[in-house]
Amino acid sequence: MTKEMPAKKAADGNETTARRTAAKKAPAKKVPAKRAPAKKAGAARETADGGVAAKAGGTGGKPESRTALVRRARRINRELAEVYPYAHPELDFENPFQLVVATVLSAQTTDLRVNQTTPALFAKYPTPEDLAAADPEEVEEILRPTGFFRAKTKSVMGLSKALVEEFGGEVPGRLEDLVKLPGVGRKTAFVVLGNAFGRPGITVDTHFQRLVRRWKWTEATEPDKIEAAVGALFPKSDWTMLSHHVIFHGRRICHARKPACGACPIAPICPAYGEGETDPEKAKKLLKYEKGGFPGQRLNPPRSYLDAGGRPAPPLGAG
Repeated sequence: MTKEMPAKKAADGNETTARRTAAKKAPAKKVPAKRAPAKKAGAARETADGGVAAKAGGTGGKPESRTALVRRARRINRELAEVYPYAHPELDFENPFQLVVATVLSAQTTDLRVNQTTPALFAKYPTPEDLAAADPEEVEEILRPTGFFRAKTKSVMGLSKALVEEFGGEVPGRLEDLVKLPGVGRKTAFVVLGNAFGRPGITVDTHFQRLVRRWKWTEATEPDKIEAAVGALFPKSDWTMLSHHVIFHGRRICHARKPACGACPIAPICPAYGEGETDPEKAKKLLKYEKGGFPGQRLNPPRSYLDAGGRPAPPLGAG
């Protein structure tokens, strides 16, 4: 036994030395570094002009370049132009004076209610001179269905008086003059400029604000910043019809509480798809106006709207 033990120790020593040598030669195992939590899809960074510099959805939060944002925004507008080739201002009017008054009256009510009310108003007071000299109580009674009728009476009579005294009874065609009229802000001014004078403007109403934020065109919340951010994405010549396309879509399909996602023609390119009803049959029941087979908001809509299958709204008091 005394002769075998040294041999065994030598063998054990050789084995240990071999293991150590192998361990030195073997590459060290890399410990995987912890990954930073993935950004939530849809996360966006607001730029200085109120634009958005991140992809809206479906790309795992990959930043969206300015060029990509512009292309996406313009594609949505092109798609909407095909869906609503008959888009138009949904207030009945025959001249700039009627349009500016109707737009002021549309605050806190529907265009339909205004259109049902203004025929009686303009029949009795067809010019700024007539309305400026009217009995306020008589005007209030006519405007009662529009809500806030006392304040609206004061505004439309005040702007009529201003038109007579400062502009010779004519509605001015400049933004800086329009916004000086009682009750007239930038939104109303752009409605008048775009639709009565053919001068481009963006109408930032509640529908427009909701949709451009859903589409991640901007994260701005103030109308003037939204106007600037969206205006920078499109040529100026597109602004008026862009407003009509977006507002039409907001009223008919992309509603505030229950968007009809399953019946939306731009669903494949919409970053907010899924916020509303996605089942096609259920979504169809949410469609409004001509998309749902119902009357529109104008008593006297454009011929193009009627040719597209739209139906005029009923007059005030009709069953």
